[in-house]
Amino acid sequence: MPYLAKILIYPIKSLDGVEIQQGRIINGGALEHDREFAIFDEHSRVVNGKRNPSIHQLRSYFHISHREISLQFPGKDSEYVFHLDEERQTLAAILSDFFGFAVTLAQNSQGGFPDDLQSPGPTVISTATLAEVASWFPGVTIDEMRRRMRANLEIDGVPAFWEDQLFSESGEVLSFQVGDVQFFGVNPCQRCVVPTKDSFSGVAYPSFQKIFVQKRQATLPEWSATSRFNHFYRLSVNTKLPSSEAGKFISVGEEIKIIYKN
Repeated sequence: MPYLAKILIYPIKSLDGVEIQQGRIINGGALEHDREFAIFDEHSRVVNGKRNPSIHQLRSYFHISHREISLQFPGKDSEYVFHLDEERQTLAAILSDFFGFAVTLAQNSQGGFPDDLQSPGPTVISTATLAEVASWFPGVTIDEMRRRMRANLEIDGVPAFWEDQLFSESGEVLSFQVGDVQFFGVNPCQRCVVPTKDSFSGVAYPSFQKIFVQKRQATLPEWSATSRFNHFYRLSVNTKLPSSEAGKFISVGEEIKIIYKN
């Protein structure tokens, strides 16, 4: 039986995630506190692992209920603790020193800062998929692959790439449920340069994208909607949620059901 094995949120976009047991759906269709904050440079560009590999060297630990973040910088043993609301300017100043250029910390509590504005719901992947993809790269563990892919919802009790059933050949959205919360599966997520890099050091794995594309194409299951792959550097599923689901909760252990498939 497909079931929800993990829920991960990333309170500050591009920093470390937090595993939670229950998540609330907010008005924009995202999980509460997921990508609630983002770091921006003076040109209003998001500071992330795509352009700023040094961000991988930052370790962050979030205390959601206390609205606090603990940061550990490379080469330093001590942690710096900041209140996300009351000490935001101080936090931005410390981050500016680390990056070597001025940054600000912006907040969007209504919808966060998703990569895909058309599909701002939680991204979905299976545990078996992470294990399979990790096996393509000697020395890369499932935990490391999980950190690289940064999906929100992880499904277990299914084979690798089971989540490819959550989008359709025709391009129409596909309805599925996590517990009693309705989701629309939209498309396989196009990956960026971030998964090619070690999540702690930012060092790129040699030929990562080339290996990934070859293996992904070779292992594409029969249930995958092949027309949705204009290339094979795609993994996990982008979603969106109807407005009726705002305020509902999803919990680890709940069953996943496909409601409609073309």
